[in-house]
Amino acid sequence: MDATELRELGQQFRVDSIRPAAAAKSGHPTSGMSAADLMAVLVANHLRYDFEDPEGTANDRLVFSKGHASTLLYAIFRAVGVISDQELLTYRRFGSMLEGHPTPLIPWVDVATGSLGQGLPIGVGMGLAAKKLDRLPSRVWVLHGDSEMAEGSVWEAFEHASHYELDNLTVILDVNRLGQRGETMIGWNTEVYAERARAFGWHAIEIDGHDVEEIDDAYTEAEQTKGRPTVIVARTIKGKGVKAVENKEGWHGKALDDPDAAIEELGGARNIQVAVAKPPVGAEPHRFPEGPLELPRYQIGDQVATRKAYGEALAALGSARGDVVALDGEVSNSTFAEIFAKAHPERYFEMYIAEQQLIAAAVGLHARGWNAFASTFAAFFARAYDFIRMAAISRVDLRLAGSHAGVSIGEDGPSQMALEDIAAIRAIHSSVVLHPCDANQTAKLVAEMADTKGIVFLRTLRPNTPVIYDADEEFEVGGSRVLRSSDEDEVTIVGAGITVHEALKAADTLEGEGLNVRVIDLYSIKPIDTETLQAAAEATGRIVTVEDHFPDGGVGDAVLAALAEVDEHPHVVKLAVREMPRSGKPEELLHAYGIDAESIAAAARQLVKEPVATS
Repeated sequence: MDATELRELGQQFRVDSIRPAAAAKSGHPTSGMSAADLMAVLVANHLRYDFEDPEGTANDRLVFSKGHASTLLYAIFRAVGVISDQELLTYRRFGSMLEGHPTPLIPWVDVATGSLGQGLPIGVGMGLAAKKLDRLPSRVWVLHGDSEMAEGSVWEAFEHASHYELDNLTVILDVNRLGQRGETMIGWNTEVYAERARAFGWHAIEIDGHDVEEIDDAYTEAEQTKGRPTVIVARTIKGKGVKAVENKEGWHGKALDDPDAAIEELGGARNIQVAVAKPPVGAEPHRFPEGPLELPRYQIGDQVATRKAYGEALAALGSARGDVVALDGEVSNSTFAEIFAKAHPERYFEMYIAEQQLIAAAVGLHARGWNAFASTFAAFFARAYDFIRMAAISRVDLRLAGSHAGVSIGEDGPSQMALEDIAAIRAIHSSVVLHPCDANQTAKLVAEMADTKGIVFLRTLRPNTPVIYDADEEFEVGGSRVLRSSDEDEVTIVGAGITVHEALKAADTLEGEGLNVRVIDLYSIKPIDTETLQAAAEATGRIVTVEDHFPDGGVGDAVLAALAEVDEHPHVVKLAVREMPRSGKPEELLHAYGIDAESIAAAARQLVKEPVATS
C-alpha cells in the first residue's frame, strides 16, 4: 500500500478499536488507537502470514505483548477477512472468542498476553525456534507497550535475544506516554529506551509512530539488520485522532463516552480489505534425526538420584524424537539437563539465571511446534509462577522438571528447598504433578511427559535413592503403586519421592512388631489414583500421608480430596514439614521435621490405637 492508503487503514483500525469497545461498554480503545498506524504498515507491507494455515512454520509471528490493545488486533482480523464485522462486535461477550485479552481460542493467536511483560520473552522463544531449529526466514514481530518496559522479564528478554543474535526479532515499542494511572516512568523520552536497548546489543530506531513512511522505512531497516535484534521506538499519542481523549489521562481501560462522534471525527467507518503477503512457497523447516527410544535402565538396588535419571532419560528421548528441545536456568550440572546438552547441543538453550525467560522461551518454542522441556531447581519456578499460570491460559503443553525438592537436599538450607511447589503447580489449570521415587520410574515418566497434555511438572530429588522398580515396569500418568499389602492391613502409608523409601523402612519396622501396613507410592499426585486410595481407605480405615513439603496443598491435601466421597471416612494423619527448616544432613532434617521412617512408624502406631471412624 502507498502512504495515502496506509493512513486510511490506520484510521480504520482506530475506528474499529472504538466500535467493539463501545458495544461491550468496556475495553482499551485508546491503547489500540496509539498503535494503529504501526500495525497498518506492518500488516499491509511487511507481515508474511497465511491466515488459512495459522500453524504453518514459515509464517511470521505477531505477538501483542500489550494484550489489552486487543480491539486493534481484532480490527486487523476484520481487515484481513478472517472475522466479520458482526463478529467484531461480539467483543467481550460470553461465548465469543474475542475475549478482553487475546487467547489461543482464536486460531491466529499463538499465546495469551494479558499479563504484561510476557510477549517479548515468549517472542524470544519463537525467534529461537525459527532461527535455530526450523531454520526458516520467518520473523517475529512484537507490539510492545511502554508501561510494560518496567517489568524485569522484558530485560531478561532483551539480554537473551541479543545473546542469541536474534535478527529475526523486531520489537515495535509503542511509546504513548500514558499508563493506567498516569504518565509512565520515562514518558516520551524515546532516547532513553533506545540507549538502553543499544546497551543490551540491540539495533534501535527512533521514529514518529504516526508517520507511515517513517514506519515503513524502519520495518525495512529491521528486516535488513543482521546479527542482532531490532527495537523500533515509536513516539505515539494515546487516543490519537479523537480530541476528547487524545493524550489525556483517565481513559485507560474505558470505552469512549461518545463513540459516534469519535468515529465521525476519524472520518467514519471504512471497509478496507488487506491482502497480507504469504510466506515463500516450499519453505520447509529443518528436521533432526530420530531413532528408537532406548531409555536408560537401572538395576534394582542401585543408588541413583532421580534428577540424574531425568537427564539421562531426556537425552535418550532426544535421540528418539527430533522435536524434543531442552532449556535450563544455569543449573544443568545439578538438574542433569547437561546430559541432553552434550548429546544434542543444537537443541539445547541456556537461559542462565532468568527463570521468567526460561518459561517464556519454552512457551514460545511450543507455539512454533517444538516439544520443550525446561528445568531448574523446583524452588526457582516460583519466580516464574505467573508465566506458568499464563502458559495454562495459552493452552500449551509445557514440560517442567524441578530438582532439589524438599528438606532432603540437606545442607543448602531453606532458600533452595522447594516446599511449596506441589501446591503451587497443583493449583494451575490443566496441570499434572509427578514425583517419582526411583530412577526407572523417573525414566518412564519422562517419556510419558512428552505426550501428556497440559502443564506437566516432574519433581526430582538431589540425593541418591535405591532403585526399587524393574526397568521394564510401566508407569502411567494418573497411576500409583501399592508396594506392600495384605488382607490384614490395619493402616495405609502414602508417600511420594523420598518419603516412599522412608515409608518402606517404617513398614519393615511395623511388620516386625506384628502390625500389617499397606504402602502406596503416589508418584502421580495430579491426576491422582482415586480408586487405589479409596480401596485402601475402605480396607484399613486409617491413612498416614507423608511428604517432603509443607502441609498446605501437597500430597496430604491431594489424598484428602480424593477421599472426600468415601462412604466411611478414614482417619487421616498428615506428616509434612511444619516448621521453617534449617541446614543439616538429609537424614537429620527428615527426622527433625517428622517425615522419616521413625516418625512414620510412630504415627502409624498411634493411629492404630485409636478407633476407626465410621459413617
